[in-house]
Amino acid sequence: MKKFLKLFAVVALLFNVGGFASQKVDAQEEITVWAWDPQFNIRAFEIARDIYLEENPDFNLNIVESAQDDIVARLNTSLSSGVTVGLPNIVLIEDYRAASFLQSYPDAFYPLTDYFNAEDFAPYKVEATSLDGVNYGVPFDTGVTGLYIRVDLLEEAGYTLDDVTDITWNELIEVGQGIYDATGVKLLSMDLNDLGLLRAMINASGVWYTEEDGLTPNIANNDALKEAFVTFKTMNDAGLVNIHNDWAQMLQAFNTGVVATVPQGNWITPSITAAEDQAGLWAVVPWPRQDIEGSVNASNLGGSSVYVLNVEGAEQAAEFVGAIIGGNEEFYRSIMNEIGALGTYLPLLETDAYDIEVDYFGGQKIYADFAEWSGEIPATNYGSHTYAIEDIMKNALQQYLSGSDIDEVFNAAQQQAENQLQ
Repeated sequence: MKKFLKLFAVVALLFNVGGFASQKVDAQEEITVWAWDPQFNIRAFEIARDIYLEENPDFNLNIVESAQDDIVARLNTSLSSGVTVGLPNIVLIEDYRAASFLQSYPDAFYPLTDYFNAEDFAPYKVEATSLDGVNYGVPFDTGVTGLYIRVDLLEEAGYTLDDVTDITWNELIEVGQGIYDATGVKLLSMDLNDLGLLRAMINASGVWYTEEDGLTPNIANNDALKEAFVTFKTMNDAGLVNIHNDWAQMLQAFNTGVVATVPQGNWITPSITAAEDQAGLWAVVPWPRQDIEGSVNASNLGGSSVYVLNVEGAEQAAEFVGAIIGGNEEFYRSIMNEIGALGTYLPLLETDAYDIEVDYFGGQKIYADFAEWSGEIPATNYGSHTYAIEDIMKNALQQYLSGSDIDEVFNAAQQQAENQLQ
């Protein structure tokens, strides 16, 4: 009888433990997302979660903060080995990197075409998040660019905002020279190890570092890229460029009046408004275009989209992503009002969501302007090799600035890219 009682106790304990374990697993069933930047992307997912919970109270979203480079490295390591254990359900991927993942690991991502209406988003974002006609990503924030400019310095040099609206880079250089001569303030600031400025220049012309296939290097005969190099060298040789080496120095350049303009993505707005003593002195005008047929006064710099990995829980994750990021008006209003984030959800343009006068910019409705410009950005295939080619072009820029012939520099860069990437 004692043996029986001991055996019964053990069996009962096992059942209890098993039951507890089962309850624990049920309690821990969750959808995990990887993203970076707690003040921007992480907060956006928190807002999305809270809205979704209103009608889905049992939904459990685990938001894991991780640096973008770490996310890229971890995804590549896991997906290349075929091991999906430990991967999230949802991941944020920068648009410049998306094609590389989709082409390298086509079965790793869950198709989202049926979970949202792609026509509701800016074409350039849909292009960046799709492969072979299938939508694998839901467009998130836009990197739509603008030319932030100090109105007081502009007027001191005898110009008005009309003189810098819908202009070319060459026309901006003339204005920049006038500002420099009148005030001693340089036109803009750039890190020579970050070619974002030049990247956005060619994006406005619908051109990239690769051909339309997204794979073949497009350097030697890339007129837009050559013009971008020539434009920058012209500004630099004229003493209109402040060279910075990191993010902090870039912020310092425009927060302390070293430069008169900031050609950047709209996400730089909070950094500009951080200088409270400059309130009312700034405006934002459309991105300068290149002197190339088809170039427009709108471009993109940065931006990311949301992807669902093809792992357990993919359908539930896709439903969440599609329902909120794929077209929830409350979500897009909230992220704009709270964190200054702009999505590329076009139906919002038909509402009063962007009809906000921003005091810091003299009452300008900058969000409405950015939203309008985002719909004009050329759809561009960013391809699989953006940063690999950009590493080559950084060296090419240094050679060109030092006096080397641009055609020779570009031909050498083309050959290097072909040898390295094909």
